[in-house]
Formats: sequence, C-alpha cells, structure tokens
Amino acid sequence: MTNLLDLSGKVILIAGGSRGIGAQMARDYAEQGANLVIASRNLDACSSLGLEITATSHVEVLPVRCDMANLDDIRSMYRQTVDKFGKVDIIVNNAGVNRTKPAIEVTEDDFDFTFDVNIKGLFFSCQEAAKIMMDQGHGKIINISSVGGLKPYKRIAPYTASKASVIHLTKSLASEWARYGIIVNSIAPGLISTEINEKEFEDERWLNKILKTIPMRKLGDPKDISNIGLYLASDLSNYITGQTFPIDGGTLTE
Repeated sequence: MTNLLDLSGKVILIAGGSRGIGAQMARDYAEQGANLVIASRNLDACSSLGLEITATSHVEVLPVRCDMANLDDIRSMYRQTVDKFGKVDIIVNNAGVNRTKPAIEVTEDDFDFTFDVNIKGLFFSCQEAAKIMMDQGHGKIINISSVGGLKPYKRIAPYTASKASVIHLTKSLASEWARYGIIVNSIAPGLISTEINEKEFEDERWLNKILKTIPMRKLGDPKDISNIGLYLASDLSNYITGQTFPIDGGTLTE
C-alpha cells in the first residue's frame, strides 16, 4: 500500500522544535523519512532531540540555535540549512512566547517581547524561506497560531493579538506566493498538554474550570497537532493554501 504521508527526501525546518509540539512534529516527520533542521534558543535541547531521532531512524538532523526575535539568527538558520541540505521543502514556524497578566498591566516590553517572536520573527522566517522556495519553484510553510487567535481570552491580550495576526498573515502570504508554488497554511491549537504547561495543569480546580470550556472535556496532546502537521506537509494537502486548522476539542463550537 502506498504511504500517502511519505516525506522521504524532504527537508523540514522546525523553528521552536526542541520541545512540546515542535519536538513531536520532528519525531513524526522523521518517522516518515524527512531530514530535519531543529531550531530553538536551546542548542543543547535541539542536539539531544536530534540524537534521539537519529538513533531510531535513518534521517539526518541539523540542530541550530536560533532566537526568533533576532533577525540575524533567522537568516543564519536558513544559511545553515541550505549549506547542509541544499534546499528546504517545508518549514514549521512553531516558536512562540507569552506573558500572562491583565491588559491594564501590560508594559511596552511585554508587548514587544510577544510580537517580536510571535509575528515579527515568524514573518521574517517566512520571508527567508520564500526566497529559497521561489528559486526551487515549490515549498510549504506551516505557521502555528492558536485558538486564542480566533477566540478572545482574558489576561493574554498581546498573545491573542499576535496569534490573530499569524492567521491573517498566513492568508496574505498564501495569496501572494501561490504563483511561485509556495503553499502557506496555519494550525490553531487549543489547550495542549505539554511539559511547558504541566505545572499549571497540576492545579485541579483551575484545570476543571478550563475543561468545562472544551466540549470533548479533555486536553489535547502534541500528537494531535503533529497529525495535522503531517497532513499539511504531505502531498495530501497540495491544493490547500491560506487556511487555518483549529485543533481544539470543539472549543470554537461554544
């Protein structure tokens, strides 16, 4: 039987790929035969994940240190990718940050911290990828937004605004770059259980309150996001662009 998710020979760059959703996507892409660039601010974590992956699969992994708030780091990440693999077929912009506080208390530093990574860095990552993909005549960009970009939440105003911007930017780039064979989509995760937020979920009262907002009454798993990431990276999604896929247990139905 033909494997419709086969990614053999593809080069996939994951910005924000050393833990959580990004790490799960890296593992699953490797399982389908893709060579990887795993990038984050923590080079040791990228290297450790790379060793884990190469120990169990026959793919190549390039770990790269990249602060997505630093444009020089972003450009260096793409130079290293092309130097190593000669191309990039798919990129995943997964890096994201947040500071939780009432909107009345948000400072300029809070706002800039959030937007510099979540939208400015993401945009320039898309731009660098597109320069390469235009020459290739093909490529796929997968941006990670959030259900918070589609539904308002209290105490994370800059974060939700930045994630809404990701959704609109995805549409804009998809329209502009379609003629070059570049496909651009985004994923909007709901509440996903990862090591990043496990301490918050230890508060049973808070967790039960959150679960009541999710019709399926459970948190998502990084695998739930990686599954749609596999679909968007594969040839199954070759006629889809400019779309956002909420993976949220039904949160947006209420």
